[in-house]
Amino acid sequence: MPKAYWVSAYRTISDPEKLAAYNKLAPLAVKAGGGRVLSRGSRVVAHDAGIAERTVLIEFDSFEQAVAAHESAAYQEALAALSDGVERDFRIVEGLD
Repeated sequence: MPKAYWVSAYRTISDPEKLAAYNKLAPLAVKAGGGRVLSRGSRVVAHDAGIAERTVLIEFDSFEQAVAAHESAAYQEALAALSDGVERDFRIVEGLD
């Protein structure tokens, strides 16, 4: 079964306090959902039309597990804390076999 990944690219952080509140809640929700953080805010080199922005990569054992973790009450609480504190591109992608 292919793994799945949450990929978040933060375009702007307008409220660091909201991001801090999210950062307290989200890791607990990710871990409870079976996710493993592979990269968070590490160095980035962007090519083509990319922007060197904060990027987070989280691995799950399956696409269904990744979707369920995002829809969980714990992660929804983290999202409520984040609210409009950032502008980001968030995707759930399925890996290859």
